[in-house]
Amino acid sequence: MSLIKSISGIRGTIGGKAGEGLNPLDIVKFTAAYGAVVRKNNPNGSRRIVVGRDARISGQMLYNCVSGTLIGMGFDVVNIGLATTPTTEIAVVAENADGGIILTASHNPIQWNALKLLNEKGEFFDKATGEEVLRIAESEDFNFAEVMEVGKITNKDYTNYHIQQVLKLKLVDVEAIRKARFSVMIDCVNSVGGLVIPALLEALGVKRIYQLNCTANGHFAHNPEPIPANLTQISEAIPKSKVDVGFVVDPDVDRLAVICENGEMFGEEYTLVSCADYVLQHTPGNTSSNLSSSRALRDVTRARGGHYEAAAVGEVNVVTKMKDINAVIGGEGNGGVIYPEAHYGRDALVGIALFLSNLAHIRKEKPDFTVSQLRATYPQYCIAKQRIDLTPDIDIDALLTSVKEKYSKMPDVEITDIDGVKLDFPDRWVHLRKSNTEPIIRVYAEAQTMELAQATADAIAAEVHNS
Repeated sequence: MSLIKSISGIRGTIGGKAGEGLNPLDIVKFTAAYGAVVRKNNPNGSRRIVVGRDARISGQMLYNCVSGTLIGMGFDVVNIGLATTPTTEIAVVAENADGGIILTASHNPIQWNALKLLNEKGEFFDKATGEEVLRIAESEDFNFAEVMEVGKITNKDYTNYHIQQVLKLKLVDVEAIRKARFSVMIDCVNSVGGLVIPALLEALGVKRIYQLNCTANGHFAHNPEPIPANLTQISEAIPKSKVDVGFVVDPDVDRLAVICENGEMFGEEYTLVSCADYVLQHTPGNTSSNLSSSRALRDVTRARGGHYEAAAVGEVNVVTKMKDINAVIGGEGNGGVIYPEAHYGRDALVGIALFLSNLAHIRKEKPDFTVSQLRATYPQYCIAKQRIDLTPDIDIDALLTSVKEKYSKMPDVEITDIDGVKLDFPDRWVHLRKSNTEPIIRVYAEAQTMELAQATADAIAAEVHNS
């Protein structure tokens, strides 16, 4: 059993003893701690918390524990039911709520679930606030409401509201998408995307929609992380069905993978690159992504006259950097698009709408232009991604220090240590860091060929194994 406590929430496998897995006792404790922090930070707030969840089979159990705890703390709960992460974020603002909790373990397998914690802006907690939640949970320093102050639960559906907000974005060209007469195949891994993505595409004017795994029952048809190894079903089906493009989302629909018309991967790193290039054509400005994301965003941003800066891994860190540099778009290379015109959160609905708008505009001049041709217009990079399971004998801090010291003696290497250690060489980079969501070490490397990227990742991974 696993239980990971971080500043963004609590994530774990379902079951086990208290403190060892994600079970009702831990859910109540962390929800109460969250409530205590929200009450302290918003003493004159609405006393309203939005709760949404993905379709995981453990979701109802989590919801019952979370909602019961919140009303026991004196909060009114706005239950938006099966909802995406970005839908929940938007609902917090629409409800003028004091915060929100999303019940999802994102891309993790079926045995995992989590509580993602939001502030009154519908954004993830900063480090200090997240640490306060962990401290209060550990000390159990929270008070429940007296009987006459117990909260109530209201049920609402924010899916259509979210879709309408996407349609209102200035750069989402519904008329151009409708006229392009796209055919689209989607894979929603049997989670909430199966409820939302078909409705979004219909609202965008897409008439031919081919659906894979769109039953929101939480029984994932494959490993839910939208990476090439898990997307063989859709990549094989697309060329047979002769569709224009394929879209795949993770269980909570904040990550978007794109598949070309020939079944090849557009590349999850290039979801953000493509959307950013479209946005920058119309609204020049700055961009940001995390240290583990492709250099392609930097290259595209500079080509459009903007400035790019990298942030530590984690949505809250990217959002902070975006606000600092007034970025017009940003996100993470895992297919997470953050478009401030909509809201400061990764949003696959926004990503789909911007991607199709871009392709529709191109097709006005080049009617037969394909998604694979669009991919070829961007800088060519390849990323090798490795994961190493953490064991008790691995001292990650000592390892990072050792790597930093070794490479600091080498010329032409730029070292960044705001999140693990990233080594930037003129022709490649490698990033070594401990995951925030799993008990693993991540080793990402990028170069213009997969061979060089893999060799770079292998070299660093070998240092981990030999440490």
